Amino acid sequence: MPNRRAVFLDLAPLDQGDLDLTPLQSVFDELTCHAQTDDAQIVERLQGAQIAIVNKIALDDAVFGACPDLRLVLVAATGVNNIDLAAARQRGVSVCNCQAYGTATVAQHTLMLLLALATRLPDYQGAVARGRWQESGQFCLLDFPIVELAGKTLGVLGHGELGGAVARLAEAFGMRVLTGNLPGRPARPERLDLDELLPQVDALTLHCPLTEQTRNLIGERELQLMKPSAFLINTARGGLVDEQALASALRRGHLGGAATDVLTSEPPSSDNPLLAPDVPRLIVTPHSAWGSREARQRIVGQMTENASAFFAGQPCRQVN
Repeated sequence: MPNRRAVFLDLAPLDQGDLDLTPLQSVFDELTCHAQTDDAQIVERLQGAQIAIVNKIALDDAVFGACPDLRLVLVAATGVNNIDLAAARQRGVSVCNCQAYGTATVAQHTLMLLLALATRLPDYQGAVARGRWQESGQFCLLDFPIVELAGKTLGVLGHGELGGAVARLAEAFGMRVLTGNLPGRPARPERLDLDELLPQVDALTLHCPLTEQTRNLIGERELQLMKPSAFLINTARGGLVDEQALASALRRGHLGGAATDVLTSEPPSSDNPLLAPDVPRLIVTPHSAWGSREARQRIVGQMTENASAFFAGQPCRQVN
């Protein structure tokens, strides 16, 4: 590749001005970074570039056809559903992603959500803000039941690297961990089917990919199988949970609480069922579980490795 000109189409979701991009810049002859790129600007900005770097920008066959110099796409994330892999392959464009960069960060966020639910942290914080503690006739305020995690059972759906990291943290709190089989995958004897798993767990955490088999994996029926006191945590993909069913279950008082870092559509519309102000015992974080500076810097490092390996004729993390 005589010229190594790269264009980063949507840097803003990755870099908040706190990252060192020097390693990535060093492997290209030229690196142009755009904070965001509209669909209408994609082809123009990629003209003459051999490398496209994207986070969530969609690259389809029309883009590849209009940008004949492209040879490599670096995805600043794990998911590549925004890339037409078949079209890239047909036009000789390699695609590399990043992997396992946020394991510690997302596992930490998952446990934070579980702890916040178990200790009723948002409720106590709100009570203090409203002056309830100041008005109390005793030294403490115990208006909301607190749950001890030790001795409780955590169910994990998606027991890969991330699910395993969450399981180890939960075990450090004295929790018993059960894992579940996923639809569309071969059943494993050490894992339980959903109908057997769900009634046993005091908390369920999701770490599986969104596929046609896992879409609405947790719906009205599955929620009914869970204990009325159980917690549900989703730091994977929004489409894994039927959002309307979850909102209804929480309003009925079925479930001890739920927390999600992801919604079906992102950024969400204001009419998303889980953003309604009357849904109780629900914590929503804005897809921020992955976003520690350390994790984002690892993405820069992995993209640097991916580009260097590609130029050396030994691609790594190649997905097509």
